[in-house]
Amino acid sequence: QLQAFGGGLVQAGASLRLSCAASGFSLDYFAIGWFRQAPGKEREGVAYISRRGSTTYYPESVRGRFSISRDNAKNTIYLQMGDLKLEDTAVYYCAAGSILKDYVLTRITQYDYWGQGTQVTVSS
Repeated sequence: QLQAFGGGLVQAGASLRLSCAASGFSLDYFAIGWFRQAPGKEREGVAYISRRGSTTYYPESVRGRFSISRDNAKNTIYLQMGDLKLEDTAVYYCAAGSILKDYVLTRITQYDYWGQGTQVTVSS
């Protein structure tokens, strides 16, 4: 299973780091994505990383502010978020998608395992 943690209440402009720990399986063979879902909105991807970490991708909404990384030795993925904005408020989920090659996966349907989510609230 995947367990995401590190969320909280922060002020606009602050930074926050989310972590996602895997148990029961190795993340070595998985591409990872961080997604978020705000109330009344669809789940959207905010960061993606390939199996070996050689490739990352971010949508324009978070590019330059968010950074995804992975430590396969610790079976953990991280999402460093900076310059947080009110619109970043959402429940954040990590997800793992099995893949043979070192590519990112950008579609929700490509992910096999999901964490339970951690709330990030950005206040003014």
